[in-house]
Amino acid sequence: MTETNPSASPRWGVTTKTVLAFTFIAILAALLIRMHTLIVPLLLAFIFSYLLHPVASFIDRSAHLSWRASVGIIYVLILILLLGLLTLGGVGLVNQVQSLITFVQSSLDELPTIIGNVAAWVGNFGLDVSTINLSSVSDQLLSFGQNMLGQMGSFLSSAAGGAASFLGWTLFVLLVSFFVLTESGGLREGILNVDLPGYTEDLRRLGRELGRIWNAFLRGQIIIFLITVAVYSVVLSLLGVRYAFGLALGAGFARFIPYVGPAINWTALALVSFFQPFKLFGMEPLYYTLLVFVIAFLIDQVFDNFVSPRIMADTLRVH
Repeated sequence: MTETNPSASPRWGVTTKTVLAFTFIAILAALLIRMHTLIVPLLLAFIFSYLLHPVASFIDRSAHLSWRASVGIIYVLILILLLGLLTLGGVGLVNQVQSLITFVQSSLDELPTIIGNVAAWVGNFGLDVSTINLSSVSDQLLSFGQNMLGQMGSFLSSAAGGAASFLGWTLFVLLVSFFVLTESGGLREGILNVDLPGYTEDLRRLGRELGRIWNAFLRGQIIIFLITVAVYSVVLSLLGVRYAFGLALGAGFARFIPYVGPAINWTALALVSFFQPFKLFGMEPLYYTLLVFVIAFLIDQVFDNFVSPRIMADTLRVH
């Protein structure tokens, strides 16, 4: 005689399963629409936790510390590095912007004199400029310069607001990833645990294989990052570019973002080299900026075509 368990739930019919499935999908879609601004930061937090897991494991094994202490050390170092970069970069950026505004204002004050000198210089070549109303040209250029200064102020205000928003979301990602990595207890499976009946072992094996490949890829990327930072630090220091180490770190992180990362790195190098007071060999700002840009472009081409393929081929064991 077969005994039945009175506490066992009854089997669900097809209609019940369909209704529950559509209800779950509707709730999930509503949450995605309602909280779409949090989806990307949360995904970044999980990815960041996954990336830092091997580092925390290495500290845990080497220093014989608890898992929470190892994770805490990593995030304290990240916060110190982030605050240091923000402080140095913020002070340097403010100084450069103030220098640019001062330069534009002084140029506007001297604009009538400059136009008169240009007119006299052109007259030396036998060209008649007496028919040109230099006062009207000067007024138009002054109006254009004042509008440019006003737009620059609006741009700086929006940039400051964007920087504050970016900093807030960065701290949010760090905080969420800290708790996720801490609560994983040292197990990579604890970061994201998916249990499907009948497929648990397959998922675990797939996770192990993907983890092995990802660790090899991450090692290769870290090696490329360190080499990039070292090369850029030396080259930029020799060229006399300010904030050489900070820009080198930016170039290293740019290696993680194909196409967009190098473009952002070249733009930052061009802006810093153009507006900094010191120029190598007393070069003109445009020529000095072009020199720095060309050298950075050549370095990235060497990395893209020779260094990165060789390192990633060795770490991932591919051709």
